[in-house]
Amino acid sequence: MRMCWREIPEERPDFWEIRKLLKKLHGGKNNLVDKIIYMLEEHSLNLEKLVEKRTEQWIEEKKRTEELLHSMLPKSVADQLKSGRPVEAENFDEVTVFFSDIVGFTALSSESTPLQIVTLLNDLYTTFDAILQGYDVYKVETIGDAYMVVSGLPIRNGHQHAEEIACMALHLLQSVEKFKIRHRPDEKLKLRIGIHSGPVCAGVVGLKMPRYCLFGDTVNTASRMESNGEGS
Repeated sequence: MRMCWREIPEERPDFWEIRKLLKKLHGGKNNLVDKIIYMLEEHSLNLEKLVEKRTEQWIEEKKRTEELLHSMLPKSVADQLKSGRPVEAENFDEVTVFFSDIVGFTALSSESTPLQIVTLLNDLYTTFDAILQGYDVYKVETIGDAYMVVSGLPIRNGHQHAEEIACMALHLLQSVEKFKIRHRPDEKLKLRIGIHSGPVCAGVVGLKMPRYCLFGDTVNTASRMESNGEGS
């Protein structure tokens, strides 16, 4: 008991040493105290396994949270937020902004159920998202049937942004030609696209649900080109 009361923790005996000492005191026979110590050892071992399991679960959950954050914000911006650093708005001298929407979406929505529309948009934009992986672009957001993409930020790529967006747009048009609407398999979708290059200001807006937003005449012009364009 005196050994267990020592001020320095490293000088206190562990359960194995205590067990050996008690066995010597009782002639090596098992007794109630010995059983209690054995139970404490088992509990300690189980507790270690439980802590290890909980730690693995926490690491996995942290990984999923980071993946979700990176899908909502550019990686460089997400890393700044995770480290607690403020993300300041930044001016970009040249980027290319892409807008698209579905031709006749309002009429299609009026003739479809809400679940059918959600399924349609999810199928279409899941296809688009997979195509974007092959280009140096960043998907800004989707609002209803509107799809917004930009190249040249948050990592600048010289004059390459225009080519990246143009090639991506052609790829999206090709995918729409083969796209099948589940509840209307015989009907073909058409996209209306607007593209414009120029300067923008970009930054994170909000704290609870932060969004990486773009501002400037370049964004407005690309949006107007899309709304006044023809479907194909």
